[in-house]
Amino acid sequence: MDLMQSFNEKHLKAEPPKMEVGDTVRVHIRVKEGNRERIQVFEGTVIAKKHGGIAETFTVRRVSYGVGVEKVFPVHSPAIEKIETVRSGKVRRAKLYYLRGRVGKSAKIKEKL
Repeated sequence: MDLMQSFNEKHLKAEPPKMEVGDTVRVHIRVKEGNRERIQVFEGTVIAKKHGGIAETFTVRRVSYGVGVEKVFPVHSPAIEKIETVRSGKVRRAKLYYLRGRVGKSAKIKEKL
């Protein structure tokens, strides 16, 4: 048990990013292509947060060229360079899966002031 805890603590990020469900975030991911490495940015709305500890993940959704795209990111992944919050949303749900069936203005989330 102590061995697993020490392993998890070693790989946890010192300061996890501050984000909530409903926030619009910009995730900077380190992508390896052959022997080159670059930063790719994925911007969208956080629709879910799951698990906890080392296994914590969050799902980001955006609509690109009329097609909904969702990506699941591990919070403590070394491939994630940084996560910046563009705007914080006001929601009353823990999971925003209902946004998958909506388009246009009905898929908007009010901004928290």
